[in-house]
Amino acid sequence: MATNVILLSFLLLTILSSTNAFNIEEATIDDMQLAFTKNQLTSLDLVQFYIGRIHRLNKVINGVIEINPDAMHQAKKADKEREYKCPGGLHGIPILLKDNIGTKDKLNTTAGSFALLGSVVPRDAGVVARLRKAGAIILGKASLSEWAHFRSLNAPDGFSPRGGQGKNPYVLSADPCGSSSGPAISTAANLVAVSLGTETDGSIICPASVNSVVGIKPTVGLTSRAGVIPVTPRQDTIGPITRTVADAVHVLDAIAGFDLNDAGTKPASNFIPKDGYKQFLNHHGLKGKRLGIVRNPFFTVGSGAAHAQDFEYHFQTLRQQGAILVDDLEIANIDAISNATQSGEAVASIAEFKIALNAYLKDLVVSPVRSLADVIAFTQKNGDIENIDKFGQEIFLAAQATNGIGDIENAALSNLAKLSNEGFVKVMQDNKLDALVTPGADISPVLAIGGLPGITVPAGYDNKGVPFGITFGGLKWAEPTLIEISYAFEQATKIRKPPSFKP
Repeated sequence: MATNVILLSFLLLTILSSTNAFNIEEATIDDMQLAFTKNQLTSLDLVQFYIGRIHRLNKVINGVIEINPDAMHQAKKADKEREYKCPGGLHGIPILLKDNIGTKDKLNTTAGSFALLGSVVPRDAGVVARLRKAGAIILGKASLSEWAHFRSLNAPDGFSPRGGQGKNPYVLSADPCGSSSGPAISTAANLVAVSLGTETDGSIICPASVNSVVGIKPTVGLTSRAGVIPVTPRQDTIGPITRTVADAVHVLDAIAGFDLNDAGTKPASNFIPKDGYKQFLNHHGLKGKRLGIVRNPFFTVGSGAAHAQDFEYHFQTLRQQGAILVDDLEIANIDAISNATQSGEAVASIAEFKIALNAYLKDLVVSPVRSLADVIAFTQKNGDIENIDKFGQEIFLAAQATNGIGDIENAALSNLAKLSNEGFVKVMQDNKLDALVTPGADISPVLAIGGLPGITVPAGYDNKGVPFGITFGGLKWAEPTLIEISYAFEQATKIRKPPSFKP
């Protein structure tokens, strides 16, 4: 019965979205901007459509935590501005932010936890300030795995006490992945035009992959982390989750760049192309590109093995589009890299988390908690709403037990750098590769420990209808090349389809 209601609501929404001259559902940013200029659409139309859709569908998929009470006002302002100028880009386009990205407005920033409900940030996060400057409408906050999945090993992907359990809109019983589950769910289900997520290790590329959307994990430092609830600044990065590569690039163009409040972004100015990233949306972007394939372990186990036939077809498509595939490569010590304990990623990250979170909490204007120790105490005291008995908080406790960056942590950091340089970086350089092609998010620890970029694009659906993606990973600052590759692949395959909300 519940399934029939969901499907009926989905059909009704589809009909409603098509009643006007312009069909909002699945529309791209370029579609919307063109409709603005033809007076077929307003920003207020968009906001009203998405809010209506959130009210109807969010009870099923839990992709959104809060709607911005100022979204209508921002939309009217954008429509008024459009009367005397034609700004384009993200101007007047609604965007959802993962609930660990700070906004100095009426929205909360809580990482999905009641511990931060009512806290007040000192300023917009760096990426939010850039979005506002571009004229984007902050529609609200998207759900996530609580604390970016850094509280407990046992909590399910996409769950937070404030947001509930996020659901994959293609198959509701399937894993939505995380921790940027809400941005991926919401964008896939057309609850918003575009969204912004964060990644420490897999948190953009994994939910993008399983929710059939595009995710860009930028080089660490290309986008500001200032004002974002941290895990570790060494690996944290902020990136777009959208339905198309072009839309992701529109967002990346708006958010990339130096921020005085994030020293890690200083090198970015030297690598951002003069005319931005949109120039690399090239239909022939695969021609002459050297793409590496590491069969073991990426295509012998996991999603690569499960969808082997699909990926062989994709390899053929890449060749047909002019790419040169360099097959049967190996990444040195890949087993160690893929094991957070063995690589040292876990040891380094928990120590860095404590330092970074304490600094973030201390900087808040108002907050019920001012340190990791306070968060642990709150979670224990409010175990009923924070689900302490179900999921615990062992990562928090392990982080609190650390005491800065000492010999053990420094040894772990050295090992991570060595593993990255002698593994992924070496295979890329020795074979003169433009990118490595891998299934889904299987490569996420490889990219994470090196601060490396990756782009995930829809690659197919299994026999139950659950999506899977393909990821193109590259060396630092390789975004222009990765955009060319991923866009050309997307245009050659056009695999994405709207979700069906199967049980």
